Amino acid sequence: MAKLKLDNGAWVVVCDGAKALIFENAGDKEYPDLRTREVFEHDNPPTSEQGTDRPGRSHSSVGPGRSAVGQTDWHDQAEAKFLKDIAEKLHLAVHGGKTKALVIVAPPRALGMIREHYTPAIKQALQTEIDKDLVKMPADQIEKHLMNGPK
Repeated sequence: MAKLKLDNGAWVVVCDGAKALIFENAGDKEYPDLRTREVFEHDNPPTSEQGTDRPGRSHSSVGPGRSAVGQTDWHDQAEAKFLKDIAEKLHLAVHGGKTKALVIVAPPRALGMIREHYTPAIKQALQTEIDKDLVKMPADQIEKHLMNGPK
C-alpha cells in the first residue's frame, strides 16, 4: 500500500459491521495528523442469541412434501443496518460541508455492504477505499499503518 496523502480536513473512516472510527486530518499532505473525531459502536450478539425460535417448516401445496425455511440472520442484518447508518452520517457530513474528502477503510465484506449506500455526494468526496480490517487496532497504530504503509 502506498503512503496515503490527505488534505487538511479529510476524514478517514475505519469500520466494520460493529464499530466505526472517524478520524480527521488536522495536518496537511506532508505532515498528516489524524485526530479521532467520532467513535460509533454497535452491540451485535450472534444470531443464536438474537433469535428465539427454530427455523420454520413449509408444507407443499401438493403431496406430503415438507421443507425447511432458513433462519433469518439477525446478526448480518444488524451489521448491514449499522453500515447503512454510517453511510448516512457520512452523506450528511459531506453534504453539510464538514468534510470534502473521505477515505474508507474496512474489511472486504463490510466495504461491500457500505458501498451499497454511497450517495453521489459520498462518491464525489471518496478519495480511496482500503480493504483492510484495522478497526481493532489502537488509533496511533491505525495512523502509522495508513500514513507510512505496512512495515
